[in-house]
Amino acid sequence: MNNKFSKAVIKRLISSLITLFLLISLLFILIRISPGNPTQKFISPELSPEIAKKVAEDFNLNDPLPEQYVSFVTNLIRGDLGISYNYRMPVIFVVWEFLSFTLVIAAISFLVQIIASYYLAVYSVQKQNKTTDRLISNLSLIFYSTPSFVIGVILIYLFAVQIDLFPTSGFVSLDYDSLNFFEKILDKIHHLILPLITLSITGIALFYRYLRDNLEDIYQQTFIMQLRANGLNENTILRKHVIPNAIGPLISVAGIELGILLSGTLITEVIFSLPGMGRLTIDSILTRDYPLIIGCTFAAGLLMILTNFFADLLKLKIDKRLLRGNVI
Repeated sequence: MNNKFSKAVIKRLISSLITLFLLISLLFILIRISPGNPTQKFISPELSPEIAKKVAEDFNLNDPLPEQYVSFVTNLIRGDLGISYNYRMPVIFVVWEFLSFTLVIAAISFLVQIIASYYLAVYSVQKQNKTTDRLISNLSLIFYSTPSFVIGVILIYLFAVQIDLFPTSGFVSLDYDSLNFFEKILDKIHHLILPLITLSITGIALFYRYLRDNLEDIYQQTFIMQLRANGLNENTILRKHVIPNAIGPLISVAGIELGILLSGTLITEVIFSLPGMGRLTIDSILTRDYPLIIGCTFAAGLLMILTNFFADLLKLKIDKRLLRGNVI
């Protein structure tokens, strides 16, 4: 079993590395062949064209495309993503500065999604075919089908414009520096409530639907009837037999959702003007900051692949039948 597990891990690891390599290679080519010139943002049209040539040389934009690609891959292996055109500092530092915020808000949102969807699904399946079950199921479909930017705009209109309960944008208040330690924490929480709701509500609906359906399917299995015939109470059956069997299929979905959150909650960060990876990616694209675009995409792709990789490992640990069936 250990040998099969090791082979499955190696196979998935190689597949993940190939996927990441292809992603970055395709991105590099698409960026380089796209129209436009990033040097124009640094010079005035009235200045000499020799200055534009000098700027292009400084950024190695005059080298042939294959040489740029080989240099890029070589530097990437060494952990050097280049210098950002806009920030004039190493891309890895810029990405980490914005990624650290995204990691925190994504982790909080993911925990909220998992916890809320778990309790809603368990409560709903216990009230199966009753009014509360149908109500929660219908609401989950509505929230799941509603785009996150629509939810964000509605929340801003209701709770920031009409009620004036939360700020419309930003991560901290203008007087943040004058606050004490505890007031700063409360100020950040106050600013993050609406973004967290916007991020979490669609994920809660998604996880709820998967878990609710899985729980219902498990309840219809023959072994559940046998457990009831043996005298086990419903709480024991739910806790020890139904939930463990229903969690497995949810892990893959959770891995994808976590990867999306970690790679940058694009729309939410733009709507609420948050300093995260999503907003950084948009800014780098608009300013044609080649190294930063590649750095953001590399970080996003790496996080997505890592979360799915560990989700696969977790599924293998939970369900050994995947190893016997050579499914990975």
